[in-house]
Amino acid sequence: MQTLIPMDDYGVFVDKRDTARVDSRFVAQFFEKRHDHVIRDIRELDCSEEFRLSNFGESTYINEQGHKQPCYVMTRDGFVFLAMGYRGKKAAQFKELYIRRFNEMEAFIKTLVSARQEFPLLTENIRLLKDDPKPYHFSNECDMLNRIAIGMTAKQFRILHGIEKKTSIRPYLTQEQIDLLEILQKVDIGLLVSVPDFHERKRYLEWYAAKLKED
Repeated sequence: MQTLIPMDDYGVFVDKRDTARVDSRFVAQFFEKRHDHVIRDIRELDCSEEFRLSNFGESTYINEQGHKQPCYVMTRDGFVFLAMGYRGKKAAQFKELYIRRFNEMEAFIKTLVSARQEFPLLTENIRLLKDDPKPYHFSNECDMLNRIAIGMTAKQFRILHGIEKKTSIRPYLTQEQIDLLEILQKVDIGLLVSVPDFHERKRYLEWYAAKLKED
């Protein structure tokens, strides 16, 4: 299963269906258990097959010896079901830590999905503005917003951080950068019709972004 964003220190990531998941290897590490024992625990859980299929995704990884090994990627519900069986004060602390991390990741996912929903409005307004819109009309607008919000284009950001081409950069941004980019995108949707000149629109967005940062 390919992740959309890098795993954090706890092995929590977002999958292609915008679901927060955690890698069983990290659970083993934090709960101080052998990974093969965690795999065994997952396979022996007394849950329905429907629950298992929905919350425990089978995956693999390559170990230090270059061999393919099994692992699982769990949803929040899957993690909670598994971790219920882990006892002790230290285990309780890790349960709280992971639940808090899942909450943070799910809040991030909502922001990400919201941004995706706004993007079609931006592209539609460009189509309304231009009689024969070219690909650069869309890329120029996105590059402008990214330069204002994060100081560089998406292409430059990918090169700087070693991200594959055509991969969305939003999951790699800070929450502050995402919030600013989302606001600027919404403002730009309105400006595309009322301020058709690109450079004038850019100046207004730069001024607006500066005001937001001052506040």
